Amino acid sequence: MDIQILPLDEAQMKTPPTDDFGFGDKFTNRMFTQKYTPEKGWHEAKIEQYAPFSLPPATAVLHYAQEIFEGTKAYRRPDGNINLFRPWENMKRFNNSAVRMAMPEVDAEKHLAAIIQLIELEPEWVPGASGSSLYIRPAMIATDPALGVHASSSYLHFVITGPVVAYFKEGFNPVAVYISDEYRRAVKGGVGAAKTGGNYAASLYVSERVKKEGYSQVLWLDAVHGRYIEEVGAMNICFVYEGKRIATPALTGSILPGITRKSVLELGKDLGYETSEDTIDVHEALADIQSGKITEVFGCGTAAVIAPVGKFGYKGEEYVINDNQPGPVARHLYDELTGIQYGRKEDKHGWTYTIEVN
Repeated sequence: MDIQILPLDEAQMKTPPTDDFGFGDKFTNRMFTQKYTPEKGWHEAKIEQYAPFSLPPATAVLHYAQEIFEGTKAYRRPDGNINLFRPWENMKRFNNSAVRMAMPEVDAEKHLAAIIQLIELEPEWVPGASGSSLYIRPAMIATDPALGVHASSSYLHFVITGPVVAYFKEGFNPVAVYISDEYRRAVKGGVGAAKTGGNYAASLYVSERVKKEGYSQVLWLDAVHGRYIEEVGAMNICFVYEGKRIATPALTGSILPGITRKSVLELGKDLGYETSEDTIDVHEALADIQSGKITEVFGCGTAAVIAPVGKFGYKGEEYVINDNQPGPVARHLYDELTGIQYGRKEDKHGWTYTIEVN
């Protein structure tokens, strides 16, 4: 894929912030775009100035939600170079989401090459502050300018990037999670395993409501029985049994196959823990929290990396985990995982791709 590099308007050039990055509200000067039509396939690949899109009101994505996205990060290494963490997995998941949403796949290698080139053009936007990174958001939207419930024939694929700090304002302090006993996020056989906006839209009503009660996230149960644990709105979930075994809900088709989740299962074994993918009954899990059998709970995802859970709220009751303190297993995993991501620890699995900028 030949990418055309367009010049920037100097008057609109932004300089990278030195602090107060926030999360998801600041963006670099450039973005990648390419278009798809059945006649031409993917074409007009270019890196251009970050700017709004102009779309007709009848554009398919605005009515039928045919869209997908990804989330990955670039990390500043101690030597000044930049690491990407398992980006091949993101490219693979992007295409899996595309297939489920009846959208065209992209060439995974060319997709990654475009991301690398985008970062190479603006390496100064990858922050060096502790815990910060450059968030990378690839996306694809349906662009047919016509109404009617059918798959679009034209698409826009784009990548935007921006500096971020920790996703949760609590940092590594435990977050409070509400277990939804009435509403459901996704159903087996639906699109829960695809990274598409509708899954997140379905979570907003409960999420906004329970924020007023002090909960940062919502834990979703399965849509058939309403008793088996699935995932949290912004991350997968893990339970630590007696400080030795890390268990996470098995992938059923309604749970997003998280790349951090996969890394936790693999890295956990390296660190001496048992790891398993199980069907986890919410009532059994809460009883195990009360008895002390479950010693820690944490979420894991690209945005948060590892986020300890301090308490669950469920049907008017609160269940406190580890005295609402971060546990040693979560801390161990966080230190090892971020050490690999930032290039501070040896990458024994070959998970990182280094962009040399010096």
